[in-house]
Amino acid sequence: MPRFSDNFRERVRAANDIVDLIGASIPLKRNGANFVCLCPFHREKSPSFNVNPARQIFHCFGCQAGGDVFKFVQLYENISFPEAIERLAERARIPLEYEAGTGAPENRGLKDSLLKLHEAICLRWQQCLANEAAGELARDYLARRGVAPETVKEFRLGAAPEAWDDTVNWAKSKGFDEALCEQAGLIVRKAETGRVYDRFRGRLMFPICDEQGRVIAFSGRVLQGDEKTAKYVNSPETPIFTKGKVLFALDKARRAILDAGHAIVCEGQLDTIACHAAGIRNVVAPQGTAITPDHARVLRRYVEEVVLCFDGDKAGRNASVRSFDGLLGSGLSVRVASIPPPDDPDSFIKSHGAEAFRGILTRAEGYFDFYLRHLLEENDASTDRGRAVVVRSVGEAVQKTGNAVVIDTYAQRVAQRLGVDPSAVRQEFRKVRPSLLESTRQEIQATASPQVQSPPSELEVWLVRYLLANPPLAHFVAHHLDPDWIRHDGVRRIIGLHFALQGDVAGMMSQLEDDEAMRSLVSGAASERRAVSNPEVALSDTLVRLRNLRIDDRLGHVTRTLADPALEDSERVALIQELQDLRHAKRGPLQPLVSQETGTDGTSSSAAAP
Repeated sequence: MPRFSDNFRERVRAANDIVDLIGASIPLKRNGANFVCLCPFHREKSPSFNVNPARQIFHCFGCQAGGDVFKFVQLYENISFPEAIERLAERARIPLEYEAGTGAPENRGLKDSLLKLHEAICLRWQQCLANEAAGELARDYLARRGVAPETVKEFRLGAAPEAWDDTVNWAKSKGFDEALCEQAGLIVRKAETGRVYDRFRGRLMFPICDEQGRVIAFSGRVLQGDEKTAKYVNSPETPIFTKGKVLFALDKARRAILDAGHAIVCEGQLDTIACHAAGIRNVVAPQGTAITPDHARVLRRYVEEVVLCFDGDKAGRNASVRSFDGLLGSGLSVRVASIPPPDDPDSFIKSHGAEAFRGILTRAEGYFDFYLRHLLEENDASTDRGRAVVVRSVGEAVQKTGNAVVIDTYAQRVAQRLGVDPSAVRQEFRKVRPSLLESTRQEIQATASPQVQSPPSELEVWLVRYLLANPPLAHFVAHHLDPDWIRHDGVRRIIGLHFALQGDVAGMMSQLEDDEAMRSLVSGAASERRAVSNPEVALSDTLVRLRNLRIDDRLGHVTRTLADPALEDSERVALIQELQDLRHAKRGPLQPLVSQETGTDGTSSSAAAP
């Protein structure tokens, strides 16, 4: 993992104004001293996304996303923290400075070289499709499929010439290293002779982009050839491309997915392109593979529901069935849109129009309803064997959810469709192989989010809000707050960072990079829009209540100790005196700390707890 010094991070942060950064991607409107817009991370009708230029932070009061420039780039581009630093350093034209021993420069250099190579060959194939004789077959094919020129341009479609060495010679002419082209999967080396040749020849080329719109791979469709020729050839996996994690057109569909509240998943690139061209933009496709748990996790960041829309034939229905396991552990709700065979989304839109296709999407049925119908079409329910297959298959599928309501609902529906007693179906459902259920539970646990610590108390949340929304009160807090009064480790860390960094909220956000909940608390508190009529009194009251909770803890401990009959008389007398002192302290006003020292975390601490 590449690492950067604190000094380098601060230089990069200072060079990237958060209003300029966010405003380059999202229209911002001034609202007093701040800016607002619709949140890019969740669906909403009125703007709750707040950008604070004075503190260089953002916070959404809807989904609670918040942070500094680094966090925005992380969330918006779906990259890691080190990658966000690299991206912003490049944006500010600051040379990257890695800490010694991280090994990052070589790895980063390779990725940059691969990205540069993919962008260049994409332009080369675009030019071939647009103007060269070698692109005529591809141009004719797109014309027959009704793909408009503006769509060709938007998706950057291209054509790879039929020659075996076109890419090889092009790379040499442009100064690209042969080994790099081989690592990118653009050329292949023949084992017997060591000679290299083009992987993509005589094909319509679909660039595959990451969520930032950068070309990272290609899919090539054959335009002519015998039956042995593969219909599609895809880039192999590389340091910048893992097919099980990348969804075609997600870079173009992200905003539409958020706006629609669900993602539509098609089977291939041309289906996806046809949907986008028809104005249905919340559509993506996997890369020649079934939906994987990684695909599902990517989609789950945007929405809670997926509509599968594969071909209307048997193969398409089977693809929908195969996709279920990949989606299961993510918590996504799944529906299936059934297109009448022999159409696929592309041909259906061409024949019946976009509105008819939208109607199919609207009528998409729940996954288990689709699966039951599919099983009844594939099996003869009038036979013992057919009924057994239906019951067993539905039972295995619904048991994977672990949801008792879902299991019982579909036990009843299966019984109704088969004309049998629901209790018999429930009994058969319970016979599902334990090994199957155990493996499914392990998969769900593997894909589930890590456990999050318990949230802080409401009092501690208000303490952070008062402190960050009213910087002049910091001196009062420093002289009256005993850190022992704060029970939540995250809140104690926030208070310490506030004093150590002298109220620098952006700096606090950077230090809290490993704690999503506390970072959200800080950004929300610093962006708080609700005015408190008398914040000094409110803060003082909060500190008194925190103090009294701490005193109550000690009172309970002393009371329980006094109940011990084996207690020495001297100890009993001391505890009784302490009990009286604690009760007196609880009735009294808030007092400045007796003696103050600066703790290792920057907070003030007293010599004695109350």
